[in-house]
Amino acid sequence: METEDYGIQCFPDASPPKWHLAHTTWFFETFLLLPHLKNYRAFNSRFHELFNSYYRSLGHPYARSQRGLLSRPTVGEVYAYRRHVDTAVEDLLALSGNDPAVTEILEWGLQHEQQHQELLVMDIQYNFAFNPLRPAYAGFRAPARKPLDRERPESFAWIDFAGGPRPIGAEGEAFSFDNERPRHIAYLQPYALGQKPVTCGEYLRFIEDKGYGRPELWLADGWDQVLNQAWEAPLYWERQNGEWWHYTLGGMQTVDPDAPVCHVSFYEADAYARWAGKRLPTETEWENAVGAGSSWRHAVSGSNFLESGRLQPAPAAADAPLVNGLSQALGDVWEWTQSAYGPYPGFTPPRGALGEYNGKFMNNQRVLRGGSCATPASHLRPTYRNFFRPEDRWPFTGIRLCADRT
Repeated sequence: METEDYGIQCFPDASPPKWHLAHTTWFFETFLLLPHLKNYRAFNSRFHELFNSYYRSLGHPYARSQRGLLSRPTVGEVYAYRRHVDTAVEDLLALSGNDPAVTEILEWGLQHEQQHQELLVMDIQYNFAFNPLRPAYAGFRAPARKPLDRERPESFAWIDFAGGPRPIGAEGEAFSFDNERPRHIAYLQPYALGQKPVTCGEYLRFIEDKGYGRPELWLADGWDQVLNQAWEAPLYWERQNGEWWHYTLGGMQTVDPDAPVCHVSFYEADAYARWAGKRLPTETEWENAVGAGSSWRHAVSGSNFLESGRLQPAPAAADAPLVNGLSQALGDVWEWTQSAYGPYPGFTPPRGALGEYNGKFMNNQRVLRGGSCATPASHLRPTYRNFFRPEDRWPFTGIRLCADRT
């Protein structure tokens, strides 16, 4: 990126890149250094307000919608802030050894920064897409064109899963966020998941069947979004000379019919499922299907995560590893579930300000599972619960269908 790119904020939810860099630094300074490193001096005391995201118990955060109005601190000052905090963290680790009070917060901070690595990619894409020049973030090589073959037979397959009581949630000593715990038993009816995520080619058939013009397919709030926002296709899609193109971090590219459809809201995912005569899975159905056994661990290395450098969903490779029979269950696109984001039975948030990390958002959100092409591979596990508002489209969000087998 160029310096001019660091301060752009094209809508309230897409924070400027400079802010992401400073906020993740603020997290380590606030939760790790100030409480645990003796005689530590904050880089700039005013940063405590500017780069606090939403921790009301720590003060009054600067308004999220106005982050793009901050020309100062400069990009150079933000990088100096990061160096200052990195050096102090190294000093703390040298002094504290394996003090659990330090290592626990350090791990939390690293996981938090991984989340912002993905948010940074999402926000850069939205901010760049707003620019009429449609700049490329990275020099991707456009894939070979694959025109939609409407005569091609569907290759859709279903993977069946038995019902019964199933353990859900994280357990053990490995890191997990508070919203993944406690582990508990959920009872499932028999069901099946689509072997692969819904592709762009499949979603195009929904568009061509006037899916965006049929209110009977939509939840009431979703239909209001279609009308008020003039939705007619996923975010970043546009017609050029009778063909569908979409903006990617590599610039404008033709829509690949074999790639998973991306940048659809929960409302669009739900409407597509209704159109297809199916439904979205619950998060417990998804976790049971993907998390059973250890095959998910072997699939991570062959999946399309941040480390691949592609930064957009890819068609499934013929030799791609499967997770309990499922293709692309990890990486590529976050998969919407029909589950509202709420606490598990017995949920208790951490004490102090970190208790605001997840619990305060358990309202008006839907759960997504599986990670995306912008998620760091080491950040994912089958119990991981992502969440967004049902109208959100700028994350790397897609669809996997579910069918009842009762």
